[in-house]
Amino acid sequence: MAIQPKKHEMPVQEASVRAHNFKEVALGYTPEIAVAEAQRCLNCKNRPCVEGCPVNIYIPEFISKVKESDFEGAYNIISQSSSLPAVCGRVCPQETQCESKCTLGIKFEPVGIGRLERFVADYHNEHFKGELSVPASNGHKVAVIGSGPSGLTCAGDLAKNGYKVTVFEALHLAGGVLVYGIPEFRLPKAIVEKEVDTLKKYGVDVETNVVIGKTLTIDELFEDGYEAVFIGSGAGLPRFMGIPGESLKGVYSANEFLTRSNLMKAYDGHSHTPIMHAKTVAVVGGGNVAMDAARTALRLGADHVYIIYRRSMEEIPARKEEVEHAEEEGIEFKILNNPVEILGYHNPDDRRDPKNGFVTGIKVIKCELGEPDEKGRRRPVEVPGSEYVIPVDCVIMAIGTSPNPLIKNTTQGLDVNKHGGIIVEEETGKTSKEGVYAGGDAVTGAATVILAMGAGKTAAHAIDEYIQGKNQ
Repeated sequence: MAIQPKKHEMPVQEASVRAHNFKEVALGYTPEIAVAEAQRCLNCKNRPCVEGCPVNIYIPEFISKVKESDFEGAYNIISQSSSLPAVCGRVCPQETQCESKCTLGIKFEPVGIGRLERFVADYHNEHFKGELSVPASNGHKVAVIGSGPSGLTCAGDLAKNGYKVTVFEALHLAGGVLVYGIPEFRLPKAIVEKEVDTLKKYGVDVETNVVIGKTLTIDELFEDGYEAVFIGSGAGLPRFMGIPGESLKGVYSANEFLTRSNLMKAYDGHSHTPIMHAKTVAVVGGGNVAMDAARTALRLGADHVYIIYRRSMEEIPARKEEVEHAEEEGIEFKILNNPVEILGYHNPDDRRDPKNGFVTGIKVIKCELGEPDEKGRRRPVEVPGSEYVIPVDCVIMAIGTSPNPLIKNTTQGLDVNKHGGIIVEEETGKTSKEGVYAGGDAVTGAATVILAMGAGKTAAHAIDEYIQGKNQ
């Protein structure tokens, strides 16, 4: 049978419809489409796709099960490596990881590995009615700080090995960036809740509203009988450009904007933390967070949304699929432009904060691409005299985040780098403090969900070896 050269298309909501709702954009494969896509897999003996996966899912093996319509068997194979398959199938950048290594991709489009993973996980969540096999307790306790992808992965892997794991989450819902950072239309919160519930069935305890460094310290966790601690607290400290006007009303960090919308439902008129319903919005940045913020602003009622990015479309770091969806929804890309000032005016009737006014526009300067930087991307070079103003009433800064300094400031013996990231041994996630491990954005700064999961998996294995070694 001849191989279909292109992936089977993912059914999606029409752009004109989805731009005005928060329902998931991608609708998922049907069983028939999933089997047909799985049949494109060559089942390579050397399995290069597995090498491209940060958590080393047995990809050809699970796809072979899909070919046979054994979807539960496929799920069982995936879950040996991944604690969050329904999440990974939606938000992982497969095009630069597993799919980039696909042998079929040399001649044709690679197999839609991520789409198949999503289908398998969704099928299991909808149809599985059995009981999980919970391992016997090994008598050891581990604390996990943060319930984002690295923390949940570490907790899941340890629980499956018999550890009693408690996850401490600062917010009122578990999920970390999966619930506060990624919008509903890309990752429904019911999916995250389902994945967390599965971990709870393995015996993982989740304590919310616990801020480590305030409510409890790491040293106090050890005093409470925990034999090891994993720090997966993410990178929630937003960055700004340091340009004039960033204190104006209507300027948000993407972190605040998305948290208010995703977690606190600020778009609801009855919310205690309302958010501005701006009509013309500028989002500064070109990553996935910038796409999420721009598409959220559109769904909140903006008439026009701009993405302002200082390089070209070829250098934009967001996933290709997210960029395409944003363009289809009518978001305008102002590429090779860099903000130099946010403009505003003062409303004399507003006595709450007489120093700061309201956003009226953003001044940008045009750029050209120069020589490559240390990452190989060509540097943007500003063109003198090319400044112009884009009228807007809201600006969202999506230029990255850093780890919150609270944990390192309240933990003696924990070394961090100049950016605030916790310093670890790459092979183990071990920190400079005895019994403490770390991974994900708390170490690297803002990165991808799957890389954070890989770090959690690495640390779980190292913690197991550490505790078993101590108790021999």
